[in-house]
Amino acid sequence: MTARPDDPTGSLLATLAEAGQPERLYKALEEATRSLVGHKLFTLLYVDGQDVARVYSSRPAEYPISGRKTMGETPWGELVLKRRQPFLGRDRQGIRWAFFDHVLIESMGLGSVINIPVLYDGQAIGTMNLLDVEHHYADADVAPVARLAPLLIPAFLEARAAARATDRNQIR
Repeated sequence: MTARPDDPTGSLLATLAEAGQPERLYKALEEATRSLVGHKLFTLLYVDGQDVARVYSSRPAEYPISGRKTMGETPWGELVLKRRQPFLGRDRQGIRWAFFDHVLIESMGLGSVINIPVLYDGQAIGTMNLLDVEHHYADADVAPVARLAPLLIPAFLEARAAARATDRNQIR
């Protein structure tokens, strides 16, 4: 498969075959999304039941890769995780509607967001998240990024399985 400049899927598929997964794919997706629509923060979260875990962050000082945490009921969770729809927050009002940590986000100079659910077997198993300055993103920016989300399915399933195995071992 040959990738068009505006569709990096082919080169990303080739990345999946390379050693060093999933980190190599995560970095390639960070660069591909930067080229497609831009971002100042790129994070990846997998979902396991009511828990979420960040597995990648372009700015680990502010948004570190961390263990799992339980996510309570939120309007954002209803939209992105339950209804499996992307979220486009164009401005700080959208950031404040979606995220409890909006103060940190705004302190980083970020004011717009695209959250893409990663879907598998009828469920959202994670999200790909891009943030930039206020009014950076438009409706047309969502589709090119959403086309890349399925590439994360193997990595998110593996991360979830590893976490479940760790949980089982701790119970013994």
